[in-house]
Amino acid sequence: MLEFYAAKGPRLFLDETSVFDIGSIIVGGADLSPKRAIPDDGDPRIDHSLEGFLFTCGPDHIRHPEPLPGGKGRYPLHGSFSASPAEVTAFEVGGLSAFASATVMTRLADGGLSKLDRRWHIDGVTGVVTLRDRVTNTGQSAFPAMMMYHMNIGGESLGDETRVRGAMIEAESLPWQFGDKDNFVFCVPAGGKDGFASLKLGPIPAAAGLTLNVDFETSTLPYLQMWRNIERPAYIIGIEPVSHDWTSRAELSERGALIPLEPGQSREYGLRFVFA
Repeated sequence: MLEFYAAKGPRLFLDETSVFDIGSIIVGGADLSPKRAIPDDGDPRIDHSLEGFLFTCGPDHIRHPEPLPGGKGRYPLHGSFSASPAEVTAFEVGGLSAFASATVMTRLADGGLSKLDRRWHIDGVTGVVTLRDRVTNTGQSAFPAMMMYHMNIGGESLGDETRVRGAMIEAESLPWQFGDKDNFVFCVPAGGKDGFASLKLGPIPAAAGLTLNVDFETSTLPYLQMWRNIERPAYIIGIEPVSHDWTSRAELSERGALIPLEPGQSREYGLRFVFA
């Protein structure tokens, strides 16, 4: 992994073997990534990605496996991105700005092909980390592009004082151990204003009491999914900006939500985060 940092902000370890996602993330001297806290569902393709702070689902599927049209195989767990190697095209660290970019070619479950152009930036003055993604259909047939970012933090880094806050959250504040089961998921419209939705998780004791602030673009990520598991060793919370509601592909298709990305077309996604 490549260590990515600026004068201020977290230290990220970018995984060039899998989508240029974030593996470890160091804040206040602590690694907040969940490591082996997440069960892998027996899928070796995504097993490695689950250990990191941020991994990317898509571009052809975003949740648990479902049959391909015609019954010829299945979409894999969280889509085809995971384990796709990145070709690093720029990498500058330190000082008042850090910049990294990469191209990721991914073979889709139905045989199609996509290209991900990924750009990371850290502002060394504010510590804000920005991610910009562009997905292009480089295959011969259309596919309904889908995207989800899993931002996972190990529960050992959190405390009883750690809460989730956001305008899209009912009552606007929840303890991080929300829900009434060991494993609990919810998905809500992200809302937001000026094209962005915002969420806070904190304070985080392991990160010197800082709070994680996440903003994401709602034009292509109009939902927020959150996952929490307190059944050890799966002790974790996930913040998951996502392109589609939490339901089956069949229902999404009936709603007209599976908008095709035609050959040569692109779709852009983005988020930013800061510990403050």
